[in-house]
Amino acid sequence: MNGDLVRLIAWRVLAGDLLDYVRLRAVCPHWRSSAACPRGRGVVDPRFHPRRWMMLPEGHGLYPAHGRLRGYIRFFNLDTGKFVRVKLPVFQDHCVLDSVDGLLVMRRDQDKAIRLFHPFTGNVVDLPPLGNLVTHISQDLPGASHPVHRFYYLGDVCTSFSVSAAGVITVMLALGRMGCVAFATSQDQKWHLSTWTLSYYKSLSFQGKLYMVRMSFIPEENKDIFQVDPPQGDQGVGAGSSLPEPKLVATIPADKLTYPIFLTECDSQILVAGYTDRLYSHMQVHRLADLASEKLVPVTSIGDKALFINDRSLSVSSTAALPGVVGDTIVLPSRKDGSLIQYHLGTGTWSRPMDGCITTGPVFGPSCLIYHIYTCCRREYWNKGQLYNQRKACKWRVKRKWRVGV
Repeated sequence: MNGDLVRLIAWRVLAGDLLDYVRLRAVCPHWRSSAACPRGRGVVDPRFHPRRWMMLPEGHGLYPAHGRLRGYIRFFNLDTGKFVRVKLPVFQDHCVLDSVDGLLVMRRDQDKAIRLFHPFTGNVVDLPPLGNLVTHISQDLPGASHPVHRFYYLGDVCTSFSVSAAGVITVMLALGRMGCVAFATSQDQKWHLSTWTLSYYKSLSFQGKLYMVRMSFIPEENKDIFQVDPPQGDQGVGAGSSLPEPKLVATIPADKLTYPIFLTECDSQILVAGYTDRLYSHMQVHRLADLASEKLVPVTSIGDKALFINDRSLSVSSTAALPGVVGDTIVLPSRKDGSLIQYHLGTGTWSRPMDGCITTGPVFGPSCLIYHIYTCCRREYWNKGQLYNQRKACKWRVKRKWRVGV
């Protein structure tokens, strides 16, 4: 087959799934040489991002680098339901903070450096350590001088990144518990904090930008959605650089959706989901693009997709081989008892996809697959046992230091 034709077919395959592209290159030496190799550019070239692949929380008290996993981590595709198992020794001295476009946002234990890691090519982009952010937290935030409390302020991170034409990567970390955004590039030596703060409820990374719903507990108030653009420039943000102010992109009238509001990426667009009444008995979904143009007509169906919403939100295809996933539904914890429930948009009814409480902690023992998928919406489940052991060790060191009077 002609090399140009192989490349054309390869790019079309890559538009669907990275691993299918890898399998195409493995057919024969000619195809392999005709199609570009993703290794070495898995992070800097957006075409090679594994966008619909998600790391699967194992549950049962297991976490990456747990001895029983023998260094292997499982990933699953949100559209096809395919599973792959990858050996990743990097978890021996790293923990996962977030996942964006299929890339893992990792923190190295030794120096707290942030790294973007491609799980299938092994490519890594290094970013500055969190040292200056930890110093800022210790000095300026209440209670954060205690080592254990820093976990709280550095938790709930939502990551967004973009790649310039020159290959410079700019990363933004939305620090939900601080109400601000940290940002840096792959050429910077330290992180910078936004000069502004915004009290927001949920954030979403989409196409290199951050989207946030401003927090409001007053039912009569409209709900505002803001967009945060990355800083401009290819030579590092540098001293004196600042992040653009959040830009108001849409306002939701109080009589349309009530708090809380959830943002989800679905089929390359942002969906806005929420309750329509204070009894939390009915839900609606709107397109952000419609709200931005003041079209207040809700979406009547999301087709074969199921929206899983919590700290993070996912859209999962019900046509994939994933038992328990039902199309045209919203899956979330009950506000009454924390059990997992699902709302059927077509009929306006509720059902229970599984037993057990999801909010008070992991459901140990045999669990249905829908539980494992849902825990992807809460990043702490990826490192649940690991973070627990770290906090326990940190408390022990602080207690021992106090006892000996050092």
